[in-house]
Amino acid sequence: MSDNQDRTFWAAVDKHLIRYGGSFDPAIIERADGCYVYDADDRAILDFTSGQMSALLGHSHPRIVSAVHRQMGKVAHLFSGMLSRPVVDLAARLAQLAPGLDKVILLSTGAESNEAAIRMAKLVTGKHEIVAFSKSWHGMTGAAASATYSAGRRGYGPGMVGSLAIPAPNAFRPRFRHADGSLDWKTELDDAFNLIDSQSTGSLAAFVAEPILSSGGMLELPLGYLAALKEKCRERGMLLILDEAQTGIGRTGDMFAFQRDGVTPDILTLSKTIGAGLPLAAVMTTTEIENTAHERGFLFYTTHVSDPLPAAVGLAVLDVVEDEGLVERARIIGKRLFDGLSQLKQRHECVGDVRGRGLMLGVEIVRGAGDNGPDHELGSHIAAEAFRRGLSMNIVKLPGMGGVFRIAPPLTISEQDIDKGLGIIADSIEAALAGRTAAPGIAAE
Repeated sequence: MSDNQDRTFWAAVDKHLIRYGGSFDPAIIERADGCYVYDADDRAILDFTSGQMSALLGHSHPRIVSAVHRQMGKVAHLFSGMLSRPVVDLAARLAQLAPGLDKVILLSTGAESNEAAIRMAKLVTGKHEIVAFSKSWHGMTGAAASATYSAGRRGYGPGMVGSLAIPAPNAFRPRFRHADGSLDWKTELDDAFNLIDSQSTGSLAAFVAEPILSSGGMLELPLGYLAALKEKCRERGMLLILDEAQTGIGRTGDMFAFQRDGVTPDILTLSKTIGAGLPLAAVMTTTEIENTAHERGFLFYTTHVSDPLPAAVGLAVLDVVEDEGLVERARIIGKRLFDGLSQLKQRHECVGDVRGRGLMLGVEIVRGAGDNGPDHELGSHIAAEAFRRGLSMNIVKLPGMGGVFRIAPPLTISEQDIDKGLGIIADSIEAALAGRTAAPGIAAE
């Protein structure tokens, strides 16, 4: 593309686009294929975040493209009261994958699915208080935004009445410690619920949680935490809602992240990965909860509820995940990625922590030299160097934490591309550190 065309494009961006958070990457993306996106100069950029953590099978997977073409030729959208085979077939497939969660509603986005789950929990319990983690992200619509604490709370007026939060467990920066310095999450959880009980008006409806808090800095709930959390909910007559927008459909090395812990939530929400980049979401719950909700008049009409086109895509996604053994592959190739990132941690003091499961990993950038304080500026420099070298990584910046890279490539990524990405990250860290040495006046935030 010519410089003049580039200038015209970015001028239109400045003039016409509403900015919705952060800044735009300095590239015009023309196409995407597999694990790469291509800019206007046909430069290949390795996608280490699966688009918006959604392109589970990479970009333009032939079976997804085929499913879209095939279903578009039949029926894409219907009146919300009409049903089609893809909708019922996908609901049945999901129920088989999550025994006990036999009832399904198909929607469009993660926020929408969390909105429906919270609405259902309030109706079924007859209560209104919703608890979430202090570094959570559940969406940008009413109830979902009120349960989102990692960003975006200021300046919009009051959230929903009854919105409460507890600290998210952080093994790298534990609030409560055992004698050996490790995270004492049991004491932390007890303390947190003592605070919740003191604030509650006696109307605790549900706790909504991500098994790995992605926007919160890739914080993984320790093994045993989910079981303890569900017991806290049971004791108070609350429902446990798990938001597996990013962890669902194999990314962590299990079909659903909760299955590692052997703890089934009362309500499960899915999005992002189930549509492999197309807008599809789901809410799953028990027959008992759905029956009670229905008896009490549960209402969640939306324009695209039960649409056949995204349902057909969801079926194709599940077929590919099964046929290509991608759940197991996430475990195997995820270990390769984790080990490679851990080697970088051994080589560079600024890599404070490597954490996560499967192909959903976090790398936290800190000041180093014995100082685990956040270094947002260095993280930003590393991200810029990586993008310049042809690697797209997303960095989360939160108060009290270092810059945390969210690394979640498609499950279809090759070993060669994993190694290529690791090489670019290594070069980018070294370049960013060298740049800091050359300009010693730059200080970390």
